[in-house]
Amino acid sequence: MVIDILTLFPESFAPLGESIIKRAQESGKIKINIINIRDFSQDKHKKCDDYPFGGGAGMLMMAQPVCDAVESVLDEKSHIVMASPSGQTFNAKIAEELSKEEHLIFICGHYEGIDERVVEIFKPQQISIGDYVLTGGELPTMVIIDALCRFVEGVISNDSLQEESFSNNLLEYPQYTRPSLFRGLSVPEVLLSGNHKEIARWREEQALEKTKKLRPDLLKKQEKK
Repeated sequence: MVIDILTLFPESFAPLGESIIKRAQESGKIKINIINIRDFSQDKHKKCDDYPFGGGAGMLMMAQPVCDAVESVLDEKSHIVMASPSGQTFNAKIAEELSKEEHLIFICGHYEGIDERVVEIFKPQQISIGDYVLTGGELPTMVIIDALCRFVEGVISNDSLQEESFSNNLLEYPQYTRPSLFRGLSVPEVLLSGNHKEIARWREEQALEKTKKLRPDLLKKQEKK
């Protein structure tokens, strides 16, 4: 998979060079390119924003540099994504769907957003990571990329994907590691028993109880299926 990220602030994406995503890139499973939109500005000062027509607070990213940046990497296999408060709410299903694309282009807005003609021209898939507004599209883009990369084959084990939160509309069961006793709190005996059948049953029960307590809405989704 190739991921091209178009942004005014390339340095924001340093975290994608760490940990699991770093190893995925080193092994060739994922290739991430960071492209500076300012490189496509026709202004001698590399300006990429201007005041919105009709007035209003803040500045808007101009269509020209963004469009030229997109077209510099666009091909017939490209799927364009843009983080936006107007988009569909992000979830594990969307992440998994995106992981199947061969080429993703992410457009990162900033300031008050991007000239609407960019949306009209490229019709990107707009995704929101929640009902709030951030100062730019860089953080939500990283969230989306981190989540989808986990579904790319070979990035993490299939067992991890099957047992984690949201895989079956359930939250993940509690987990523990050494020591078995910490500050007066013990690891549940069943996890120390070596009885894999009982451990599996306990985990299933705990996942259900945790979901009932913290995210009962997930169980309602399960019932509708």
